[in-house]
Amino acid sequence: MVQSVSVDPDRESEPFVELDPTGRYGRYDELLGYGAVKKVYRAFDQEEGIEVAWNQVKLRNFMDDQPVIDRLYSEVRLLKTLKHKNIIALYSVWRDENRNTLNFITEVCTSGNLREYRNKHKHVSMKALKKWSKQILKGLDYLHTHEPCVIHRDLNCSNVFINGNIGQVKIGDLGFATVVGKSHSAHSVLGTPEFMAPELYDEDYTELIDIYSFGMCVLEMVTLELPYSECDNVVKIYKKVISGVRPKAMDKVKDPEVKEFIEKCLAQPRVRPSASELLQDPFFEDINDDDDDNDENENTSNNYWPA
Repeated sequence: MVQSVSVDPDRESEPFVELDPTGRYGRYDELLGYGAVKKVYRAFDQEEGIEVAWNQVKLRNFMDDQPVIDRLYSEVRLLKTLKHKNIIALYSVWRDENRNTLNFITEVCTSGNLREYRNKHKHVSMKALKKWSKQILKGLDYLHTHEPCVIHRDLNCSNVFINGNIGQVKIGDLGFATVVGKSHSAHSVLGTPEFMAPELYDEDYTELIDIYSFGMCVLEMVTLELPYSECDNVVKIYKKVISGVRPKAMDKVKDPEVKEFIEKCLAQPRVRPSASELLQDPFFEDINDDDDDNDENENTSNNYWPA
C-alpha cells in the first residue's frame, strides 16, 4: 500500500538527484508516495518532455535470497510488456548494483489514488462509481487473459489511480503481481489483509483473488469505509475472512443491486465470476463504453508508449 505525500505547488526548478543508466529519466528528491518496501519519486522523461514516477525498491530486505531478487526483477520486466489504457504504464526497469535498488519508471495519474480521490469528492453518483468499477474490471480482464496470466495480488483503492479531469482509472502498483502458467495457480501469501480473499491464506489460489479484492474496492467506494475497519488487528480480520464473515460496511449498502454485485465478487472461488463475466453483468447495463472511456478520442498524453 502506497501512502500519499503532499506536493508543494510553488516548487522551483531543482536538479536531478539521480539518472537512469540511459540518462533519459531524471529523479527529483520529491516523494509522491511510499510503502513498506518502495518509495515513489517525482521524475522527468527528458525524451518525451513529461513527468513520470520513479519507483525505487530497497533490495536489502531480500539480500539473503538471490532467487527472490531474480524473480522480482524478471517479473517486473515482463510487466513492462503490458499495454492497456486501464493499467499504469511501466516504461523502464533496471537494477542499481551500487545502491542495491530495483528501479522502475511508470506513468503518473494527475489526481492520485482512488481512495484519496473518493474521500475528497464525497458526493459522487452511482453512475460515476460504476464507470470507475468497469474500468478496473477492464484492467483486470486484460491482466487475467494475458499470456501468461498476471495476478495483481494487492488490488485495493490505494493501488488504483485516476486522471480526474477525464474520469480515467488505471490499476497500478504491480509490485506484488505474479505471473502464472497454464495452471493459473499461485502459492505465496501476499497482499493487504482487508482485501485478501480467504483462499489466499490457503496458499493455493488463482486470478479470482483479484475479483474478491475488486469487490472490496467497490464496497469501499460505495461506503467510504475501509472493509473490516471494525477490527483493530490483522488477526481479527483474518479470522473473519476465513470464516466468511462480511465486513460491517456491507450493512451500509442499501441498494440491493449494489449489494448483490459485491456479493458475487466475494463468493466462493468455484462460483466467483471472472472479470470478463462481470463486465457483462446487468450491473453495468446503463454504462456504455463511450461513457466510461474514449477509445477513439482518448488524450494521448496520458497513454503514450515509449520504445
